[in-house]
Amino acid sequence: MNYRRLGKTGLNVSEIGFGGEWLERHPEEDGIALIRHAGELGINIIDCWMADPKSRDIIGRAIAPNRDKWFVQGHIGSTWQDGQYVRTRDMKFVKPAFEDLLARIGGGYIDLGMIHYVDSIEDWDTCMNTEYIDYVKELREQGLIRHIGLSTHNPRIAKMAVETGWIEMILFSINPAFDMKPASDNLDTLFGEYEQGLSGIDPERAELYRLCEERDVGITVMKGFFGGALFDPKRSPFGAAFTPCQCIHYALTRPSVSSILCGYDTAEQVDEAVSYETATDEEKDYATVIASAPLHASRGQCTYCGHCSPCPMEIDIAMVNKFYDLAAAQPEVPESVRAHYASLEHTASECIGCRGCEERCPFEVPVAERMEKTAALFGM
Repeated sequence: MNYRRLGKTGLNVSEIGFGGEWLERHPEEDGIALIRHAGELGINIIDCWMADPKSRDIIGRAIAPNRDKWFVQGHIGSTWQDGQYVRTRDMKFVKPAFEDLLARIGGGYIDLGMIHYVDSIEDWDTCMNTEYIDYVKELREQGLIRHIGLSTHNPRIAKMAVETGWIEMILFSINPAFDMKPASDNLDTLFGEYEQGLSGIDPERAELYRLCEERDVGITVMKGFFGGALFDPKRSPFGAAFTPCQCIHYALTRPSVSSILCGYDTAEQVDEAVSYETATDEEKDYATVIASAPLHASRGQCTYCGHCSPCPMEIDIAMVNKFYDLAAAQPEVPESVRAHYASLEHTASECIGCRGCEERCPFEVPVAERMEKTAALFGM
């Protein structure tokens, strides 16, 4: 298992994480065994947005023997009322629900206290201008949560969270289809029909990734498989099927992403997700699927897929392109991006213009031209 730093939290989380929402489907002992199996394979981050006591108990019991080795995303505002999940900012429900989460997860703390599921400006205003946010900050001061995060499907809300300066990470929905669809206040529309096809990453999402990288805000990923629709060519918005490995690789190649939290029903599904770590480049290749998909028409935009490799000068072209995109969108190059670029073993100035990379690029990106622009932008 590979591990990545989760932005300014400083936590080193597994690239493959555990999304816990399906735990309530299974007998408690089976759920406990599933989480422990994931832990044995190196998974160390788990999301608990669920308010039901059963799911929380399963997680708490599963990680109890080595609680300090697990990072739990626990959601504040996810409540259990009359046997039903209810998202709320009403403190008469929020506080006891969090106290219940804390007790059932164990250890006396939650690693990542998540401002739960904010997708609209109205809800953002409610969260940020009521005693709800005071409570979240109070939990942080008391050490009952160690870091503050926020979960959202809306890049506009995610950007606002990053700009606060005190929200340290976000849980965000990322997959190739979502990245190519405009922001929405309504989660249901994200799963609607993509009637006009897809053509390139939405600018608001690109801006969000740039900002997260610049501000050192880590991202954990939900909805990485588009509810399974991406595995079926009849349901996929691209008209073509992806594999789980390809979806995982897509998410992990987005700027600032640290971990993708997959949902599991079986140990075999955990094994399949973790097998990403030993997958070949061909198995990870999402770009060929996108480029050849009948309902996709995008050319000239780098997706950081790595098809351009190998470079005779050993330049990591995908990474150089990523830093160029992050920097070029700003009036001045952010110092954080400049430092990351400067740390590369080989920079764009070493490009010899052979254009072999361009022949391999499925999106017809003018790589040599971009290398010249990058060298000029960064001065190296």
